Amino acid sequence: MSTKLRALLIALIVVAVGGALYGGYRSGFGVAHATAGESALPRFALPPLSDPGMTDQRLVDLAFREVERAYYKPVKAQTLMSGERAGILALLKHERVSGAVLPAIAAGPDTVSDLHAIDRELSYAQAHYGTRLGTRGDARITHAALRGLMDSLGDPYTVYLSPREIRSLNESLQGGDFGGIGVYIYQLKGGEIVLQPIAGSPASKAGIKPGAVIVRVDATPVRGLSLDRVERLIRGPKGSVVTITTHPYRETKLRAYRIVRDIIHVPTVHAKMEDGFEYVRLSDFGTTSAAEVRRALLEGKARGAKGYILDLRDNGGGLLEAAVQISSLFIPHGTIVSTINRLGVKDEQKALGDAIPGLRPLVVLVNGYTASSSEITSGAIQDYKIGTLIGTRTFGKGVVQSIYPMPDSSALKITTARYVTPLGRDIEHVGIKPEIVVKQNPDPALIGTRYDKQLAAAVARLRRLAR
Repeated sequence: MSTKLRALLIALIVVAVGGALYGGYRSGFGVAHATAGESALPRFALPPLSDPGMTDQRLVDLAFREVERAYYKPVKAQTLMSGERAGILALLKHERVSGAVLPAIAAGPDTVSDLHAIDRELSYAQAHYGTRLGTRGDARITHAALRGLMDSLGDPYTVYLSPREIRSLNESLQGGDFGGIGVYIYQLKGGEIVLQPIAGSPASKAGIKPGAVIVRVDATPVRGLSLDRVERLIRGPKGSVVTITTHPYRETKLRAYRIVRDIIHVPTVHAKMEDGFEYVRLSDFGTTSAAEVRRALLEGKARGAKGYILDLRDNGGGLLEAAVQISSLFIPHGTIVSTINRLGVKDEQKALGDAIPGLRPLVVLVNGYTASSSEITSGAIQDYKIGTLIGTRTFGKGVVQSIYPMPDSSALKITTARYVTPLGRDIEHVGIKPEIVVKQNPDPALIGTRYDKQLAAAVARLRRLAR
């Protein structure tokens, strides 16, 4: 998983906009779902996209009016306008465009005048500097304006997503299919890139072990490369061959694996029996996650599991709907989570009534990278006293994002609500403290190994409860 994608997923709760977003949302901006109370917020007619001269302006106009309309706090027009200007100037400075200046821009008496002002700013920048940035200069200026506008809020979760970024997010939350070798990739603090093969994948069959440190992809050394770049080197068409050179974690002996790429389906669940207890590790809350968790829990019951471990460590979130579905497997009835929009309207998400009986005793593993949807599920389980949380305090993110698709296949991710747990706890910047605190290096290579102190504590807890 690339750095950018992990950044998108960490602390992400996505609610569907325009239908089942990750089941294939409809294109076009007019399909945005209005959560309770949002219908009172105004929308504005904009020029048709079919007008070729208006395409770039329309994208910026759409972003401006949707942030003004949907953001979970009131937004000043001047903030967004200054952000557009700052984004363009940052691009020009980065590209060392000498003497670059833009006209001052100020909010007007109404939204229509504000839209005209941001259009003029964009047109001025393109007319004066577009050709100096190459053949795609105008498009680059437009994207810089969009990023600047979104970044102006100072909200790390409200961002502009390029077409490639939204495809990556979509793929991750769908458990997407692509040509590759079947590994998760992570970067440690020291810069090493480690692999975790997916069970049954070409990488696993070739003999790559969890925690292997990757050195080269074919003849290309990976030291100093971004995860995004390494991910692209590993992927390729089905049937093509790639050579991966690795060494074991904390060892130096190199080994090369010649692997034939295949179409890879990325599961979100890894399950196994751990000392008589069913262990279910969930990597994110995607469209297939609830079904995968249900299947793993039922298989554990069929094998006679004496207790259950739900591992949400390093799980940065995903779909709000998936959080409700997975929480409902453990919680038979009652509120799972409540979202509150900018107008103060509260929307309670109830348990679905399809809980699996007998999932006791239960331990949920959490750490500082357990975020968003993961915190919804762990917080609900804690509030209802259905299981014991073990690990370290969670990330602490209590806001919800909606994805708004743009006409050019890019998207806006906008914070549209905050949420509270069943007992009304607001965890934003606070997180959830587990009942049993067990500190551990958050190195993902340790998870599931004999060095995993938190998993050992979970097993010990279940042994005591299962007597």
